[in-house]
Amino acid sequence: MNPSIPVAAGTAIELPDVLRLADTDSRLLRKLLLKYGLFLEIVPADRDIPGSYWGDSEAGLIGDRLLVRVDTPLHSVLHETCHYVCMDQARRDGVHTDAGGNYDEENAVCYLQILLADQICLLGRHRMFKDMDSWGYAFRLGSAQCWFENDADDALEWLCHHKLLDAQQTPNWNKRDI
Repeated sequence: MNPSIPVAAGTAIELPDVLRLADTDSRLLRKLLLKYGLFLEIVPADRDIPGSYWGDSEAGLIGDRLLVRVDTPLHSVLHETCHYVCMDQARRDGVHTDAGGNYDEENAVCYLQILLADQICLLGRHRMFKDMDSWGYAFRLGSAQCWFENDADDALEWLCHHKLLDAQQTPNWNKRDI
């Protein structure tokens, strides 16, 4: 899928070729998010996404609701999901649009979204690497895969410290407590 947005008569802006909500089974995605107590809400294609920090097709987060459209990139769905998982309960209780967090938490969010990609049909971590790079995520080593495989020990340590991964370093469906 490589959609475009009309901007003037006869012209269009090509969007990055990334997997979007329309490319997967939203029922399975709902089940995945519910493991974290997060509810997926699909808004009409012609409406702005409430709670979206970046606007456009990016997912929005308001309380325990993740708001998306069919053109929302799956990396955005998982990124905002992981913000919800990685923030402490006090922030989760009042989250609206801006997930906040610090540098270490942001790295943990990116790491966890890559792990969760393996839970989504047609996505998986290798496609997540590609989509993150296509969308413009910036990593010191130049790509999401290089970062994940060679420079993300701090993110893994953060996730383990907050008990968000099990002994095999896979998601255990816990949310951060403190």
